[in-house]
Amino acid sequence: MYQKNILDNGIRVVSEEVPFANSIALGVWVRAGSRNEDATNQGVSHFLEHLLFKGTSKRTARQIAEELEAVGGIINAFTTKEYTCFYARVLAEHMDLAIDVLSDMFFNSLMTSEDIEKEKKVILEEIKMYEDSPDELVHDLFAQTVWPGHPLGRAILGTYETVSNLNRDVIYNYYKEQYNSANIVLAAAGKFNTDELVDKLQKAFGERNCSGKAGEYLPPSSKSGVSVNVKDTEQVQICLGVPGLPQDDDAIYALQALNNILGGGLSSRLFQLIREEQALAYSVYSYHAGFSDSGLLTIYAGTSPDNYRQVVALILAEIASIKNKGVTPQELKRTKDQIRGNLLLGQENVNHRMSRLGRTELTYGRVVTTEEIIERLQAVTADDIQAVAARLFRPECLTLTTLGPEVEVLDLAACARQAGV
Repeated sequence: MYQKNILDNGIRVVSEEVPFANSIALGVWVRAGSRNEDATNQGVSHFLEHLLFKGTSKRTARQIAEELEAVGGIINAFTTKEYTCFYARVLAEHMDLAIDVLSDMFFNSLMTSEDIEKEKKVILEEIKMYEDSPDELVHDLFAQTVWPGHPLGRAILGTYETVSNLNRDVIYNYYKEQYNSANIVLAAAGKFNTDELVDKLQKAFGERNCSGKAGEYLPPSSKSGVSVNVKDTEQVQICLGVPGLPQDDDAIYALQALNNILGGGLSSRLFQLIREEQALAYSVYSYHAGFSDSGLLTIYAGTSPDNYRQVVALILAEIASIKNKGVTPQELKRTKDQIRGNLLLGQENVNHRMSRLGRTELTYGRVVTTEEIIERLQAVTADDIQAVAARLFRPECLTLTTLGPEVEVLDLAACARQAGV
């Protein structure tokens, strides 16, 4: 059972005691990601995530790294399109240390110009590394094709140019604007006493003056079409998909089941057909990225240029099959059991519990429990899956992005209609 508390400055705390655990996972979740940026400061959210590890008035960057590792713990962070998370996991006896380190780096980062210039070099190398990974880069290019000019269509890392142009004023102003109490959620799961935890968080976080308000997002306008991006690689990387659903859409659980059946694992239709039966790709999968007011359903495959047309045709054929014929009772049961099993197995990990608490409170303004997710999922019918497939998979909404050797620019809508989509 989770509990929700509000600190004196408005920061929300969501926590769940896990008596059988030996550890505690703590997360500081901030509703500030690449979607909060504009074209001039693209990459600042991710840059700030790095910068908060570079030292405070009482700890050097080395000390931040060493203090938790010295007691067997971990500390890390990540940035997404709509939020950033700083987290730590330690044995329960070291809870005070984790709170102190996280709050220190969160509120007392020096953000020196010297550290900023040094970290620029690190992030520019990260961008180069990412651009040398075509199977990852193609997903950013796909989002850019679907949402051109919108923050959701931009890369989280930023570009070489925008990162190079960041300075302390830009970064600090972004920090002051976005890292405010309305945008912050503290999440904890593990072995602790809730009253004791909240009291410690009040002293470390709740007494800070960080008032502000959450900003509003501008919904994206999606476009369809085909984008062929030429790069000297052996394989052509393919992303094919459609705009998806917002995270709070009533059909989100039907979409979760649809995605799982289509390309969510080794037993999925696309994996079995394209890899196991036809041997046309090593990697093929699908996923849905849900945001507060939109989403993106993506199917990925990497294949040889000679197989490009066939792979696209097979993907469209499977989409048409689900849209027109639906899924079998066996598929429906298997996907429900698979997702339920994954959720319950995740409950054995305090990091997973903490992440669910922080992410759902930040996204929905409330905690979505595992029990609620399973209940909503169990209520999904085959008709629900077919309905969401019909809603999303319309030929005029399909988008295709490729990266690699130059390939034919297909008339995707015509190919889809020919396949029966």
